[in-house]
Amino acid sequence: MVSLANGVPNRPKRYIFVLLDRFTMLCFASAVEALRIANRVSGHALYIWELAGEGGKTVRCSAGITYKLDRDLDNVAHDDTILLCGGISVHETTSRRLVHWLRRESRKGPVIGGLCTAGYALARAGLLDGKRATIHWENQDSFTEEFGDVTLTKSVFVIDGNRITTAGGTASIDLMLKIIATDHGEELANLVADQLIYTSIRTDQDTQRLSISTRVGVRHSKLGCVIRMMEQNIEEPLSPSAMAQQVCISTRQLERLFRRYLNRSPKRYYMDLRLARARNLLMQTDMSLINVALACGFASPSHFSKCYRAHYNTTPYRERGNQAAQV
Repeated sequence: MVSLANGVPNRPKRYIFVLLDRFTMLCFASAVEALRIANRVSGHALYIWELAGEGGKTVRCSAGITYKLDRDLDNVAHDDTILLCGGISVHETTSRRLVHWLRRESRKGPVIGGLCTAGYALARAGLLDGKRATIHWENQDSFTEEFGDVTLTKSVFVIDGNRITTAGGTASIDLMLKIIATDHGEELANLVADQLIYTSIRTDQDTQRLSISTRVGVRHSKLGCVIRMMEQNIEEPLSPSAMAQQVCISTRQLERLFRRYLNRSPKRYYMDLRLARARNLLMQTDMSLINVALACGFASPSHFSKCYRAHYNTTPYRERGNQAAQV
C-alpha cells in the first residue's frame, strides 16, 4: 500500500460528473477510471463520484450506450468538483437550463471543469471569461469566434484557478494524474499511471495535436513552416510569394516543394485548409454564411459558395441544413 503524501483525508473528495447528451465516452471513462484506481492502489476511499444530467434518469453517449444517472442538476456543495463531459454538437446540447445551473452553482465557489467539448458550456455560462482554457482541436476555430474573452490554448488540459478544461480523450488521464499528485503525491499518481499502462504522462505544457510533419507525413522544415503560416492566417490569407520570402526560398521553389511532397499547389493546399475550417464553423456554430466566409478569407459569399461546392459537392447552405436534420 502506498504512503500518501498528505495523509488519509477525513472524508473522500466528491466529483459530480455531468454527462451531456452524446458525450464522448472516452473522456469520461478516462477520468473516472483514474479515480477508481487511485482508491484501489491506495487502499482508501480517496474519491467518490456521482453521475448527473438533465432529467436525472438516463443519457446516451456518442457511441450509443445508455448510462443511468444518479441525480438531476441539483444543488452541490462548495467543496464538490463538477466535471461536465461533452461530445458532438455541444452547442446543441448546452441547454438554457444547464447554463443557468452552472451560473448558480458557480457562485458557491466549487471547482468546475469541462472535459472534451464541455468547455463550450462553461464559456456559454461566462465561467471562463478572463481565464485560460482549452478545448478539442476540432472545436477551437468556432470557440475562438464565439468567446473572445477567453484565452484559448492548444494544451491538453488547463487549470486556471477553480476552472478546469481538457482537450478530450486521454487528456482526462493527464488531468486526473495531475490532480492525484497534488492531492496525495507523485508516488500514487505514478502507480495509477502504471495500472493504466500509461507510459507518457503529459503536463499542461503539452499540446494536443501531432506535429505538422507527422500529420502531413513530410519532414521538411521549410515546408512545415509554410503550412504553419497557412494554419495561422486563415482569415487573411498570405500570398505564396510572401510565404516563400518568409522561409527564404523563391515562389517557384515553394511550388515545387508542394508538388513534390503534397501533390498539389500551395494555393490548392491553402484553399483546402480554409474550406475545412469553414466547414467546422458551419457545423459547430450559428454564424451567418457571410461571417463564415469572411472568417475563412473569402471576400464574397458567392465566391465562398462556389469554392465550397467544388470541394464538397454541396453548398454551404445545404451542408448546414443537412446537419440540422440529423440532430
